[in-house]
Amino acid sequence: MSNTYTHSVTLDKDLCQGCINCIKRCPTEAIRVRNGKAIILKERCIDCGECVRVCPHHAKKVIYNVLSDYSHFKHLVALPAPSLYAQFNNLHDTETVLAGLLDIGFDSFYEVARAAELVSDATRKIIDKIPKPVISSACPAVVRLIKVRFPHLIEHVLPFVSPMELAARLAKQEVMEKTGLAEEEIGCIFISPCPAKITAINNPIGSSKTYVDGAVAMKDVYPLLLSSMKNPSKNVDASAGRIGISWASSGGESSGLVTVENYLACDGIENVIKVLEDLEDDKLGKLDFVELNACPAGCVGGVLTVENPFIAKTKLKAIRKYLPVSMNNLQNSIPTNMLWDTELEYNPVFELKGNRMERFQKYSEMEQLLEELPGLDCSFCGSPNCRTFADDVVRGYAKKEDCVVIMRRKMDKIKSALE
Repeated sequence: MSNTYTHSVTLDKDLCQGCINCIKRCPTEAIRVRNGKAIILKERCIDCGECVRVCPHHAKKVIYNVLSDYSHFKHLVALPAPSLYAQFNNLHDTETVLAGLLDIGFDSFYEVARAAELVSDATRKIIDKIPKPVISSACPAVVRLIKVRFPHLIEHVLPFVSPMELAARLAKQEVMEKTGLAEEEIGCIFISPCPAKITAINNPIGSSKTYVDGAVAMKDVYPLLLSSMKNPSKNVDASAGRIGISWASSGGESSGLVTVENYLACDGIENVIKVLEDLEDDKLGKLDFVELNACPAGCVGGVLTVENPFIAKTKLKAIRKYLPVSMNNLQNSIPTNMLWDTELEYNPVFELKGNRMERFQKYSEMEQLLEELPGLDCSFCGSPNCRTFADDVVRGYAKKEDCVVIMRRKMDKIKSALE
């Protein structure tokens, strides 16, 4: 693994028109417009995909591979996210999708929903040993948001690898035992609904190493599966129940805890931020568990899916209706391959640099400049709002005169002096 942080969300400058849709919606204020084009401040980006969702010119793109890029592996394992099943019309069982994956080029599969049920079981075992409320670590965009904006909540984050990561670890173990292949000859490929999970492969959260070898977009796999699912050549058995499949939508992880009643499930990045702010201010009372999903309606709302997220939630209900509650449980204690092996650390990207005196001086300059600014939050300066613009000026990323109101006042003074 490289030490360089790799993002999956990027910008196509040729398509960018310099509008302000993205800078207004970015939850970490990671986007600016300079010289008529958007730029992404990589140290602030959490790859939530919100800019991809709102860009009318399709200038924000997600970097991912296609299936043929992984042909060098001797054995290819599909890791289908539970949200994949909710993309299809009139789907009565998940086996049809799983059989289709074998027909489009995969040698085997390991359902991420299967791993999710193990994470649910492990959470039930550990929930009383973590400071309440316990915050789910399933959504990488939310975890990275906590790292950069809510450091006081880090100790509450569930220290488990994601179901995607756990599925890859268990899949490789199974395939090695069955085939005798070496670990590096087996490719575990995640079928992703969102860019945040692709970024988590390149930059693992809580792990020094990932066993996921790559990802393909759900929207790219979808049309391939449509044709292969009509007449699948193989019969397969699914290995996940209602709890695992339910992880695809908001509230699914929480309901899978069964015995935990005091929980909160929230989706949509703006709502997530509000909940995290209230948690930090201790406004939400006694909660045992908090499930947060950056995408609307949960993973079914990821920008790499094809179905409307709320229609997908309805489809999900039909799919899981006749499934057993759960098909996967831990036999004994929580295995070490489920736990983080590295600490979650605060990433102070919003803090001003320098010693205490220098930071105090910069904050004073910011407050002084804010008094001069109009407070319109118009974004004509290329920053999301007036406070961020003041921060940019202090950091040297912008000039005071970039504010059109300040520039107009300056021109009016010059005009008055000349009259």
